[in-house]
Amino acid sequence: MSADVSLEEPARRLTGADGARDSDVWVRSLRPWDGYFAVVWVVTLAVVLGAAQPSWPLRAVSASIVALNLPWYVLVGRPAVLDDTGDQGPARRYVVGAMLLFLPTAVLVNETQLVTFALAPQCFMLLRLRGALWVLGIMGAVPFAGWTLLWRPSLGEGVFRLLLAVATFAFSAFLGQWTMRIIAQSRDRAALIAELEAGREEIARLSAAHGALAERERMPREIHDTLAQGFTSLLMLSQAVESELEHDLPQARRHVALMTRTARENLAEARALVAGGSPADLAGTSLADALERLTDRHTAQTGVPARLTVNGGVRPLPTAYEVVALRACQEALANTRKHAGPSVPVTVLLAYAPDALTLSVRDEGCGFDARAPREGYGLDGVRARAEEAGGSAEVRSAPGSGTSLTVALPLSPATLRRST
Repeated sequence: MSADVSLEEPARRLTGADGARDSDVWVRSLRPWDGYFAVVWVVTLAVVLGAAQPSWPLRAVSASIVALNLPWYVLVGRPAVLDDTGDQGPARRYVVGAMLLFLPTAVLVNETQLVTFALAPQCFMLLRLRGALWVLGIMGAVPFAGWTLLWRPSLGEGVFRLLLAVATFAFSAFLGQWTMRIIAQSRDRAALIAELEAGREEIARLSAAHGALAERERMPREIHDTLAQGFTSLLMLSQAVESELEHDLPQARRHVALMTRTARENLAEARALVAGGSPADLAGTSLADALERLTDRHTAQTGVPARLTVNGGVRPLPTAYEVVALRACQEALANTRKHAGPSVPVTVLLAYAPDALTLSVRDEGCGFDARAPREGYGLDGVRARAEEAGGSAEVRSAPGSGTSLTVALPLSPATLRRST
C-alpha cells in the first residue's frame, strides 16, 4: 500500500510493519496528548472568561460549555482513539458531540475557536483524511458566519476574523496531512526494515546451509586425500611384510619401519584435519620441500625412484594453492602405486612462473582410457580443488602410454601480495 492510500486511514489505524493494526505514535504517546488537550481547554476557558466582549453571562455560558469537552473526551473520545476494531461509529459519535459543544460557543464568543487546536488533531486521529478536512472546514466556516451575522462586526474586524479562520484551517489541514504522511512513510520504512531483516536472516540461513554443505563436501575429500591414502599404504606395506617375513627378514623390518612412519604421518594428518589447519606436510616448510618428502616416501615404499624437478624460484604462496598442488601430487602417486604398479618410474615437475603455478605428475605405467567412465573420488576431487582455486586439472592417458596429471593454478598480483 502506498503512502497516499494509507492517508485514507485514520492516523490511529495506520497499518503496522507486520500487516497487523498496531498502535502507532498517536496511541503509544496518548498521555502527552491528554495533557496537551487539557492545556488547550484550560487556556481557552481562561481566554473566554477574560474576553472584553460579549457580556459576562454569555462568556460564562460559553465557558461552561467548553468545560464539558473534558468529560466528553474522557468518556467517549479517548476510548474511540484506543478502539482498534475498525468501527467508525464511536469516532463519529465523539466528533459530532464535540462539534455540538464547539459551534454554539464559537458563534457566541469568537475566542472559543482556540479549542480548534485540540479538536483538529483529534479529527485526524479518529477520521479518514477527507472526513477530517470536512470537519475542519465546518469548524472554520460556521463560527465565522454565525459570529458575523450575530454581532455585525466592522469590515476591518470581519476581514481579520475571516483571515484568521482561513489561516487556522490551512495550518490545521497542512499539519494533519503532514503528520499522517510522516506516519505512513514511517510505516513503509518499518515494512522495508522488516523485509531487510527477514532477507538478512534468510541470507544467514542460506550461508550457514552453504557452509555446512561445503564442509560436507570438503571432509570426504580431505579424508580421501589423507587418511584413506595412508591406510592404503599401510595395507600394501603389511601385505609386503607378510610375504617377506619368511625369506627376507631385513626387507620386512624396513617395511615395518615404513609402516610406523606412515602411521605417524597419518596421525599428524588426522590431527591437522581435526584442527582445521594446513596439512602436516606443509607445516613450517615450502611446497617444494613437501613434494620432495612425498617423492622420497613413494620411493621408499615402492623401491623405484620418483624424481622431483622444480623450475623457477621457489616462493611462498597462499596455503590454499599449495594444498591443491600437494593433494594432487598425493593422489597421482597413490594412483601410480595402486594402478600402475610399484615398479613404475614417476616424474614430478613443479614449475613456478610469474603468473602461474603448475604441477605435473607422470608415470610410465600401463595407462587407461581417460574418456571411459571411472569409479572413485580421487581425480574428481583434484579437479574440484583446482577449480575452487580458479585453476584447472587435466588427466592425459591412453592404454599402454602411461598417465600424466597436470594442475595449473593462475596467480594474480593480488594473490601474490596476500602471500608476502
